[in-house]
Amino acid sequence: MFTSLEGVRVVVTGGTRGIGRGIAERFEAAGAAVLATGRDFDISTPAGAAALAEAARERLGGVDVLCANAGIFPPAPLATMTEAELDETLDINLKGTILSVQAMLPLLQASGRGRVIVTSSITGPITGLAGWAHYGASKAGQLGFVRSAALELAAHGVTVNAIQPGNILTEGLADLGEEYLASMTASIPLGRLGAVEDIGNAALFLATLEAGFITGQSLVVDGGQVLPESLT
Repeated sequence: MFTSLEGVRVVVTGGTRGIGRGIAERFEAAGAAVLATGRDFDISTPAGAAALAEAARERLGGVDVLCANAGIFPPAPLATMTEAELDETLDINLKGTILSVQAMLPLLQASGRGRVIVTSSITGPITGLAGWAHYGASKAGQLGFVRSAALELAAHGVTVNAIQPGNILTEGLADLGEEYLASMTASIPLGRLGAVEDIGNAALFLATLEAGFITGQSLVVDGGQVLPESLT
């Protein structure tokens, strides 16, 4: 049995829908005190990230676990991608991750058991997806950040890890249509799309005291999607 997470103070960015909501609900079910944020905080700016940290201090009294999950997944073919589309995706997915961790540092260091858990993806670090080059770049960038941040924060007892979801059944994925969902399901050896609870469970593990010697790592949660050499 893992040590209880009862009373552990958790912030989940992008925690009002999709994977973030699944993460927040799993922590709540485990007895943690959770602050789940949505678009009420613009973590792509230093001021927005600082406001989030202040809200965590006021509402939770501190932060033990930061789940840096906020992100967007807009399509933009490379040939027609605008600078604004590129900037928005990098600002929210990559810059927002960095700024939110930076703003939370004093609280995480004071915790004595600080955890940073970044929601990355298999798209970018492992696989590619036509029409989402900017998204893939942002997710690969997150893993570079995780490794270096883990080194910087180790002296303070703060671990930094990432989860790399495969295709998880969320509102955004459902919007891509039944044909897309069927093709994605067919590519997963376990025979189903992931559930948001699957990512929540991975986050719970990385937040435990028992995971305290794991840092700078990424955990792929994809039902085996990236394993086959071919689909036949």
